[in-house]
Amino acid sequence: MPTVLTRVCIALALFRLAGLASGADEQPRRLLYVATPGIRNYLEYGGHGILVYDIDHGHKLVKRIPLNSGFDDSGKPDNVKGICANAATKRLYITTTKTLACLDLETEKVLWEKSYEGGTDRPSLAPDGSNLYLPSFEKDHWNVVDAMSGAVIAKIEPKSGSHNTVYGRDGKHAYLAGLKSPLLTVADTSTHKTEKTIGPFSAAIRPFTVNGKSTLCFVNVNGLLGFEIGDLTTGKKLHRVEIEGFQQGPVKRHGCPSHGIGFTPDEKELWVVDAFNQLVHIFDATMMPPQKVASLKVRDEPGWVTFTIRGDLAYPSTGEIIDVKTRKIIATLADEEGRPVMSEKMLEIDTQDGKFVAAGDQFGVGRVGNP
Repeated sequence: MPTVLTRVCIALALFRLAGLASGADEQPRRLLYVATPGIRNYLEYGGHGILVYDIDHGHKLVKRIPLNSGFDDSGKPDNVKGICANAATKRLYITTTKTLACLDLETEKVLWEKSYEGGTDRPSLAPDGSNLYLPSFEKDHWNVVDAMSGAVIAKIEPKSGSHNTVYGRDGKHAYLAGLKSPLLTVADTSTHKTEKTIGPFSAAIRPFTVNGKSTLCFVNVNGLLGFEIGDLTTGKKLHRVEIEGFQQGPVKRHGCPSHGIGFTPDEKELWVVDAFNQLVHIFDATMMPPQKVASLKVRDEPGWVTFTIRGDLAYPSTGEIIDVKTRKIIATLADEEGRPVMSEKMLEIDTQDGKFVAAGDQFGVGRVGNP
């Protein structure tokens, strides 16, 4: 006669088989959505559209989602400026220099595409998917846009040369960086008004990231191979970290030595790009200021870096997939013709049992305290 332990094991096995038979997914399917052209308007790095890769199966190309949006006046694809998504609303958003497009993740069709005063740059989406903070294209203002309709519901005007945007993980603040200002503007998302500024930093702010508790910001600035750190509570600049031992030479894009910075989601490491030397530098972020612990070579000039939701993989814009734990390149992105794919606009979206269950972020934001 079977023992109690044997009966329990049999029951668990039958339960698992029943789940497999019903088609239930034990783990979410992780997909990487890569918008192209994601490096200027260079079609040689992936063409035009959204390339979808299976993260847990060697980053095999699953499909290309063609886009009937994002064209310039001559009919050529314009460069993508930003990408963001929300799993609950099943919406994905892509900006070019001129328009914001909203796609339905289920049908993979563009629901609407709108142009805005002053053009569009890299936006950020509220954690609940309700609205976007949408910068104009290097102009004076940000539009706050209803995420369902695309209607403008507010306008914020720091006059900073609007460019990069990060929505805090708690949804209470949005952080606005312009190409013409050393100040990071903090907007209260309950009123859609400027609450304060952080800095000044040593030069105009380029890419930046924030921690999950929205207490610290880590910013790239013009003229610096490295980054600076600001206190989001007091508004003061705390530290300047220069990457030593590497030449700060001319760069092909962005005009900035370090144009890309991201936290691993557990906030233990900070990854910073180095365009001229074609490197990604890794810092131990468990100490303040962070200390450099490694440098990884990539195949071109990196201009961005982001991570999977769980933080096991890193994605520099040069198309390598890096195992965060081993710091080894395990694969490279390619399109259906085998051409190298490079993009500064990509994020993870997960599905389970046919439903969208999670979406990552184009910025390497910290997730400690607010996953």
